[in-house]
Amino acid sequence: MKIAVYEMRADEARDFETAAARRHAELSLHSEALTIENIDTVNGCTGVTTLGRTRFTRELLEALKTRGVQYISTRTIGYNHIDLDAAKALGIKVCNANYAPTGVADYTVMLMLLSLRKYKPALWRMQVNDYSLAGLQGREMKDLTVGILGTGKIGAAAIRNLSGFGCRILASDVRENPALTGLCTYVDTDTLYRTCDVISLHMPLLESTRRIINREALAKMKDGVMLINCARGELMDFTAIIEGIESQKIGSLALDVFDKEEGIYHENRRDDILANRDMAYLRQFPNVIMTQHMAFYTDAAVRSMVNCGVDGLCDFEETGHTETELV
Repeated sequence: MKIAVYEMRADEARDFETAAARRHAELSLHSEALTIENIDTVNGCTGVTTLGRTRFTRELLEALKTRGVQYISTRTIGYNHIDLDAAKALGIKVCNANYAPTGVADYTVMLMLLSLRKYKPALWRMQVNDYSLAGLQGREMKDLTVGILGTGKIGAAAIRNLSGFGCRILASDVRENPALTGLCTYVDTDTLYRTCDVISLHMPLLESTRRIINREALAKMKDGVMLINCARGELMDFTAIIEGIESQKIGSLALDVFDKEEGIYHENRRDDILANRDMAYLRQFPNVIMTQHMAFYTDAAVRSMVNCGVDGLCDFEETGHTETELV
């Protein structure tokens, strides 16, 4: 099978080489995203694998179909960059990636601790030889109530991590996870908003969850609430988030994702003017931590993403299905 690989990072190269040898696949490697402009680079390939920058619109999918592409894999868990209805209508099979939730869950707890112990302003001070303590007093996790919105694999792993800190853990989801019995208490979302000192988002991006953290939601929360988001930037209304920071309704904010991060995160934009004003404005605050969508980024996760990208396509070719098939 011949596979066209797009958005390939240098850290994926060895894993792609290993996966291709294991599945006897021929790879065509490209560092850029797949677009209409470079569509002819897929010629001769029946499978395509990308990360999240490639936007699989109906137009792009139709162009792939006419060039003989039958299968697509995204090396991401999320797949909102793919028009699944169009893919299904065209008979193109699509699968996504899977990796252990531990890396993102660990990162979530790290962001909580960095925020609780005011590490960002402490770091700023040390860089100018200011070793004073005023304004840096933190809080201990054991004294807090932590809320987890979404108890799928990552939310559940975060709860298991947090259970060792002695904090009270509340959770909210459309379905309760029986594996978490004894580790958390399920409550409705309003109760979680009203009760929790820390709230962490672990839900998928759906129309029902888009901008779920908005003015109305913030109004229900405690003054000084800490918000953590390692899921999707679009879960937050950033106009409301900025108002919350300015009014101090939000005591601290830690984000690994951001709305309209495409074209910024995972790129070197050092010499460019960034058009995302909300991103540029929020990062100035001492109580706001922002990282570049890297909670997933571990050696184990990258290896799993590459393996899923290659294995999913080869499984389609050999058996007609894969465990992570979407359409």
